[in-house]
Amino acid sequence: DTVVVRVQQDGSLVVLPASKAEDKVKKIHLEIGVDEDNESIVRKLIGTYLDGYTLITLKSDKIFTASQQKAIRDIIRRLYMMVIESESNRIDLETLVDETKVSVPSCVERMHMMTYSMFRDTIQAIRDRDESLVLSVVSLEEDVDQMMYLVVRTLRSAVSNPVLSNQLDLTPLDCLDYQTLVHRIERVADHVTNIASSILALYRAEKIIPDKLQRVLSDAADIAFYSYDHAVHCFLRMDVGPTNEVIDAQDIIRDLYSEITPLPIHGDTNDVSTLTHIVTIRENIMRISNLTADI
Repeated sequence: DTVVVRVQQDGSLVVLPASKAEDKVKKIHLEIGVDEDNESIVRKLIGTYLDGYTLITLKSDKIFTASQQKAIRDIIRRLYMMVIESESNRIDLETLVDETKVSVPSCVERMHMMTYSMFRDTIQAIRDRDESLVLSVVSLEEDVDQMMYLVVRTLRSAVSNPVLSNQLDLTPLDCLDYQTLVHRIERVADHVTNIASSILALYRAEKIIPDKLQRVLSDAADIAFYSYDHAVHCFLRMDVGPTNEVIDAQDIIRDLYSEITPLPIHGDTNDVSTLTHIVTIRENIMRISNLTADI
């Protein structure tokens, strides 16, 4: 038989069987209750996808409701899956992912660039009051989630399969670090989406952020944006040099916020809804800064 010899970090050698095309495909059968809510079904599918299953059968006691069918089809579009057979009470799904062909660093970089684009456009939207720009930001969040699910599935498979980890040139420590990174990037994308949603709500309610507040929020977002981009590139290049600068940027943002805390109650800001959205924008920028420091 063909075998693979892998050098471990402590200098020892591990002999592994070579990958075989006829390796057993992971299958799972999921029972779906008649009244089971859509969120529960979605969580089951995400869980089985992340756990490396290739063939997934969903079986209902009676028939799938129209709402359940829509939820299933919506989530499989985000999980690189397809329906291979469908009946009123049974749906067979297949995962279209070949983990051996996934480049984790490339996927992480793509995920970062999508989040980078969302963040950049959100800052521009704060300044220009551009509703179409905000809408494009919100629509990108699902693409970031889709890439995150793919990376996490691949990393989990690599940890449990030494042959795959050898093919992908990933150590268990690499898998841990990359998983931590992609979760941080996904959370940054979530917070950017929260900011965009608050901006959109303000625009549609025809509310305007006062100039001073807008300037501080824009400046803080600029610093968080630069720091986030810098942090991910430092990680991907394994360059620890600029990390102190990235972490120290949190203090600059806190100093900016001291200028508008407590929020002045004047003009449009005496409206509770407007204040709520401004606080949401402020807090999400701060959370992005914290996540950046984690990276």
